[in-house]
Amino acid sequence: MARHTKSQQLQEKISFLPSTPGVYMYYDSEGTVIYVGKAKNLKRRVSSYFNRTHDSVRTNLLVRAIADMKYIVVPTEQDALNLENSMIKEYQPRYNVLLKDDKSYPWIVVTKEPYPRVFMTRKRIADGSKFYGPYTDTASARMVLQLIKELYPLRSCRSIITQKSIDDGKGRLCLDYHLKRCSGPCVGYITQEEYGRQIERVKQILRGDMNELLDYLRGEMERLSAELRFEEAHLLKAKYDAVKRYTAKSVIVSQTIGDIDVFGIDDDGDKEVYVNYMHVRRGAVVRSMTLQYKRSLEESAAQILSYAMQEVKNELDVDYEEVLVAQEPDVTMEGVTFIIPQRGDKAKLLEVSERNARQYRIDTLKHMEKHNPEMRTMKLLERMKADFRLGELPHHIECFDNSNIQGTNPVASCVVFRDGKPSKKDYRHFNIKTVEGPDDFASMKEVLTRRYTRLMNEGEELPQLIVVDGGKGQLSAAVEALEAIGLRGVIAVAGIAKRLEEIYFPGDSIPLYIDKNSETLRVVQHMRDEAHRFGITHHRNRRSKTQTVSALDGIPGIGPKTRDALLQHFKSVKRVGTANIDDIAAVIGPAKASVVYQALHVADNPDQ
Repeated sequence: MARHTKSQQLQEKISFLPSTPGVYMYYDSEGTVIYVGKAKNLKRRVSSYFNRTHDSVRTNLLVRAIADMKYIVVPTEQDALNLENSMIKEYQPRYNVLLKDDKSYPWIVVTKEPYPRVFMTRKRIADGSKFYGPYTDTASARMVLQLIKELYPLRSCRSIITQKSIDDGKGRLCLDYHLKRCSGPCVGYITQEEYGRQIERVKQILRGDMNELLDYLRGEMERLSAELRFEEAHLLKAKYDAVKRYTAKSVIVSQTIGDIDVFGIDDDGDKEVYVNYMHVRRGAVVRSMTLQYKRSLEESAAQILSYAMQEVKNELDVDYEEVLVAQEPDVTMEGVTFIIPQRGDKAKLLEVSERNARQYRIDTLKHMEKHNPEMRTMKLLERMKADFRLGELPHHIECFDNSNIQGTNPVASCVVFRDGKPSKKDYRHFNIKTVEGPDDFASMKEVLTRRYTRLMNEGEELPQLIVVDGGKGQLSAAVEALEAIGLRGVIAVAGIAKRLEEIYFPGDSIPLYIDKNSETLRVVQHMRDEAHRFGITHHRNRRSKTQTVSALDGIPGIGPKTRDALLQHFKSVKRVGTANIDDIAAVIGPAKASVVYQALHVADNPDQ
């Protein structure tokens, strides 16, 4: 029997579904579209929502909210993906993965006019003009426009130029013409056909066809030189050099890679997923953009990749042939070959795309932190809560580390992090009192017992998480300490081992390996390093104090001022011991010098 009971009418609709590709829409009781999905087999896919309880809480909530369902049959999976993409944009269903808007990206437009203009814009208008981009880096768009201006004197004015306006003499030359930045189409100084040929070359540049443009310019130079038209050939040579300079600034990937498309994903299991697209033409990256998606129903990376491919196809008018991916999308695309490279230039190219997606995530987080630090903090705490399997957000975390050298002066440190950042005023250090010799496990148990017994007695707040620097042994000692004082299960505890940065949990022999790029691991490493630094500093101070006390402070008649004067002059106790009595007398006088000298050399004079 199905786990989710639905109305008889809805059950009948599901039973009548065809086993063909299509798109299905779920509606709530108010008739609002709450989810749009695609399927290779409509009957199997839709039925899977209602015949079991799902692992995802959000998916179960979706199923409970479904009051009605409609579907559209299409010929292929690719058609289903196209239709799904359009309907998600139309209805914006609450349970669908959402694409963060990229309207702020600039485009370069070639207008649909008898004498087209070429300029940068952030608005796409369906007026027949051709748009190229989007350019995630505005500087790149400006560099392309600068190249076009160097090569072709195109008009920049907004005047409406037609053959009739030219014949009627309504055109008027502007400053750009006199500066040789415009060819004067408004007064008929260049024909529409010749202007159109220049526009075709501009489109070639915007498509990234630099090699074809270079071949054309080189051929024209040779033709003009053969005709002894050296001045015109020299002008073309300047344009040829400008294209070469621009090409040198492009991201050259490999001479062995031709035309190919690349999709790199940065997905750390969080709700936000970033997909970078790069279009490579003749070994150079000519277009690149990064899309940001927000998961809704724990969509897989393969599903999000298919959404991204369709989005890029619609926005950039791309026809895929060969596509580099880390994994194939969840739809079959006719005529498209997916390559999952393992090594070589293609693997390096995929790595570049993934690195760009990762950098986009980092930049987004930095922007979020700058403009909305609270949201950034909450996102980090949510991630740490999931990674450490906590029942509440870890606003308060404490990390412990032991420190001793050859078993002497054992100490421990406790560092406190609040909302993912150090709270140095709350740091504490401990001198080990009950443990003899270098026993890290017993020391850890003593320190946690003392720390949390005191916090409870004083009514202070307890942390949500304790992290101990060490593996299973230190973690077991920490658990024993918490159990002895009645805090086992009240405070979560974990251990971090140094060798492979693995995280251990009580009762679990298999460690957790957090993603190396995870914010959680970054915070844990920071805590561990802070605890180590704080502990080592205290340990050094204690050793130094011990050495000083045993050598000078036990001498009768020698006070702190005399001791400090000797140490300031001789720099160490050892040097005081090796100095002759006259040198010591020069600092503290002959009477005290005699006392110090005899005390430090009593081992050499046993009869005294």
